[in-house]
Amino acid sequence: MGMLRSDAESELIKTLDYYGAGGNVQVNGQPCTITKYHLQANYQIPGYRIDIGCTRPNKQTYSIVENMSGDYAWDDDIPGAELVPGKGKSTPNQSMLTERRIRLWAGPHGAPKAALAAAAGMHPLQSFGQNPATLLDNQAKAGVKGTTTLTWVTEKTVEKAVVTFPVPDVPGATATATLVNYLPERVVVKNGNDTYEFIYSKWADFNNPLFKIEALIPTTTVERKNGAAVRNVTSKVTEIGQIYVIVPVPDSVQKAGK
Repeated sequence: MGMLRSDAESELIKTLDYYGAGGNVQVNGQPCTITKYHLQANYQIPGYRIDIGCTRPNKQTYSIVENMSGDYAWDDDIPGAELVPGKGKSTPNQSMLTERRIRLWAGPHGAPKAALAAAAGMHPLQSFGQNPATLLDNQAKAGVKGTTTLTWVTEKTVEKAVVTFPVPDVPGATATATLVNYLPERVVVKNGNDTYEFIYSKWADFNNPLFKIEALIPTTTVERKNGAAVRNVTSKVTEIGQIYVIVPVPDSVQKAGK
């Protein structure tokens, strides 16, 4: 999927800035056609914000900024609400923390980070910046047993890898990624009675033509929860690498508690 590499071939993709176009998200059980979809993620916080705008079937517009940072989840009416006093409104939404963590670690770059870390017996924050091959060899020599498993299956003459790993910070949740040519075509997360499915297709490099780093992302992402559609997004442009992304938690959200 691509890596920024030092001389030590370290895995250094820390952040993601993603713009989607077209598709839809579900709002109160109804499809809402996307007019804006801007995701910014930082895998070391870990956290992200998604600035969503869409139009309902009755032509009414809807907008929300979904946030997750560390142990907090909240919604804003504008990006960075309340960070400047008097600008915007933040609303705690702690009930969505687990789902947003799953979305991050089942994502195009989150899933391989989580799988690699689990194979090394550690959290993704600990494995960042290390050479994956060296990391796994050193952990094996130290007697550390990871929790990621790999099997191979053949479907209609196509050989696929099936990688299973725990979802970071979501106790008991397990992700299963099915890979074709080493790229995920589907990631399924089981968390208690809930099943989340992320379907990825037509991987490509959507970075600026002047800054291609061969870090791939799916052209189309389809997300389902318990079989029902949640969102369907088409990629427009990305910036993958070491861009500056922070997700500060507003004071009002911190005071509301975890």
